[in-house]
Amino acid sequence: MNGKTIIHLAPEEFPRVPLVVDGIATRFIRENRIIPFEWKDGALKVIMADPSRQELVDALRAVTESDVLVHTGDPAVIDEHISRFYSKDQQNLDKIIEGIDEREGYEFMRDEEEEDVGHLKDLASEAPIIRLVNLFITRAVELRASDIHIEPFEDEVKIRYRIDGVLNDVESTPKRLQAAIVSRIKIMARLNIAERRLPQDGRIRLRVGEKEIAIRVSTIPIVNGESIVMRLLDRESIVIDLASLGFSQAMLMSLDRLITKPNGIILVTGPTGSGKTTTLYGALDKINSPEKKIITVEDPVEYQLKGVNQIQVKPQIGLDFNSTLRHIVRQDPDIIMIGEIRDLETAQIAIQSALTGHLVFSTLHTNDAPSAITRLLDMGVESFLLSSTVRGILAQRLVRMICPDCRRQTGVSDDVEELMALGMGSGVPVWRGAGCEVCGHTGFFGRSGLFELLVVDEDLRRLTLKGADEGEIRAQARRSGMKTLLEDGMEKIRMGVTTLDEVFRVTRED
Repeated sequence: MNGKTIIHLAPEEFPRVPLVVDGIATRFIRENRIIPFEWKDGALKVIMADPSRQELVDALRAVTESDVLVHTGDPAVIDEHISRFYSKDQQNLDKIIEGIDEREGYEFMRDEEEEDVGHLKDLASEAPIIRLVNLFITRAVELRASDIHIEPFEDEVKIRYRIDGVLNDVESTPKRLQAAIVSRIKIMARLNIAERRLPQDGRIRLRVGEKEIAIRVSTIPIVNGESIVMRLLDRESIVIDLASLGFSQAMLMSLDRLITKPNGIILVTGPTGSGKTTTLYGALDKINSPEKKIITVEDPVEYQLKGVNQIQVKPQIGLDFNSTLRHIVRQDPDIIMIGEIRDLETAQIAIQSALTGHLVFSTLHTNDAPSAITRLLDMGVESFLLSSTVRGILAQRLVRMICPDCRRQTGVSDDVEELMALGMGSGVPVWRGAGCEVCGHTGFFGRSGLFELLVVDEDLRRLTLKGADEGEIRAQARRSGMKTLLEDGMEKIRMGVTTLDEVFRVTRED
């Protein structure tokens, strides 16, 4: 092999999703037992069952016009991956794409050209395009993806799935199909297919197998066309039981005491995609009863909760957070959930609602629990109002969980210095997922929360009242028993729930 070292990959190092390479047919891959899996520095990385076959390497070089870096691995694992990657679904994708001939009108329209709306509708209504978009959605559901990213580039349209919080390259389609794919999705979401200059939002409801799926669609113009993100909302798969989200028993008991208070404000903080809405839904579900009226104001309403009055804001017609909140207090609610506190006016309405006897739930984008107090002070909220209304603040992140089907103890961690610095000691056992069919050979399956719960006591109220800085608030919260996100992560490492790398991935800014 030209003297180059051939790298042997362990099963857990195999790719989770296939790499689609123009010119390399599925049949060629299956017959020759090769797996293209990554482009690096202009070279194509492939896994070969028989790395001595120089003629295959030469053929790949000729087709791709690039260098080829050969890897190998357990032949049984290679065959298993080929069977999974290049199954009937993959062949269906290839056949659909091959069956769409350019002369049928599936060509990319340049920015300066005027697209005929009728022509776009015709393209989007053709059976091959319908099957292609349906296949994207079906695959996403099968892979437990939360989002489908359809991204136009100069010479291809890339399809990526977000699985357990991490984006994966899955496949790409020829550039000439871009207009038809975008138009098909816009028609499904009831968007304006002729409008390519402005962002649009829509919604799709459909059944995939036995599952009823709601899909939130967002389009936005970028340099090479329109980028589309489809958020899959599977009502059956959402976990709204607080006890199943990853709380320790002690923290769950503290949270239960907070959410059953008669009034006040409870905040959940964290970045986008950290599970804040799911936690809020879990809290509302736990305290919901026929004796209580719960109203939520959301943008968007992600899941419909039984027995809860949920309002979807519509800023384009004047139904925004603030105007809606001003009216719902006349609806005699006991509990109010505000999707997000974005500005001073929203914060003031939330505080006024808490002062008049309502229990208010909401979210903020802050890195940890103590900084939520200083964020509200920075917005302009009066310290005496804040100290008298905020009952508790929960910060959270999501980490991937080690797959229970292939979970293995792999010895003691090599990261001795890191662990010692974190107070864990040097003898902490390390758990890993070896990779199996269940988890798609990633070693991870599903996600768990990391949590940091700040309960506002008298000492913290006094600090808030005097406008203390974030450091002072954090120090007092720690003295009062607050466990940090990182500490909660360390506990989940000890329990074998997740890995050190995962905890660092989501807490490194902390």
